[in-house]
Amino acid sequence: MKRRQFKMTQLHCAALLFDLDGVLIDSTPAVTRVWRRWALEHGFNPREVVAHAHGRPSLATVREFLPHADHEAENRKVERREIEDVQGIVPLPGALELLRSLPTDRWTIVTSCTRALAQVRMRAAALPFPEKLITADDITHGKPDPEPYLKAASCLGLPPADCVVLEDVPAGIRAGKAAGTKVIAFTTTDQEPALRAAGADWILKNCSDIRVVNSGPDLLLTLRAAKK
Repeated sequence: MKRRQFKMTQLHCAALLFDLDGVLIDSTPAVTRVWRRWALEHGFNPREVVAHAHGRPSLATVREFLPHADHEAENRKVERREIEDVQGIVPLPGALELLRSLPTDRWTIVTSCTRALAQVRMRAAALPFPEKLITADDITHGKPDPEPYLKAASCLGLPPADCVVLEDVPAGIRAGKAAGTKVIAFTTTDQEPALRAAGADWILKNCSDIRVVNSGPDLLLTLRAAKK
């Protein structure tokens, strides 16, 4: 078996824009349980539905699979189940340490969850709350549209080009690239080829591959990235 090769890279930026699920927390078991149940109730392939649900607003998935349904009602049902199911939600390796090493005005979370669901999951994983939080409730167009990351950079008072997005799925990577940011991708949800095809600039295992060397005036990070 070919061993993966890594290289240490230095990265200068003004701020980090984190996705939530698959980047800071592991909510995969809960997401899978909820969407599998929903798929079976409606006669869909659970694996296909779960794959479409990762990294996207739940309303987008509902609309795609049930184009003629009451989308808002179906979405409320899904969200209620997700809020009630926090079993197994934990911070991913290195996430707490990385967030605690960053100045509070130099990072935020940009998630496809609603604000209520994001807050429930963050509390379950004991994550610190950012000063600014961008959720599905704050945007019109979800990932892969650039709107979520453009709004996050604006809320921090920074140009998108000075920010780095951290993502785990192609839809989020494409959103970051379309917003004009650099993107770090984690192999927590998808495999490396899919992440590279979506445009990721660096491929890491998780937050434990990132170290904050200097936190002011700009951030200086070291990355343990997979070689191309």
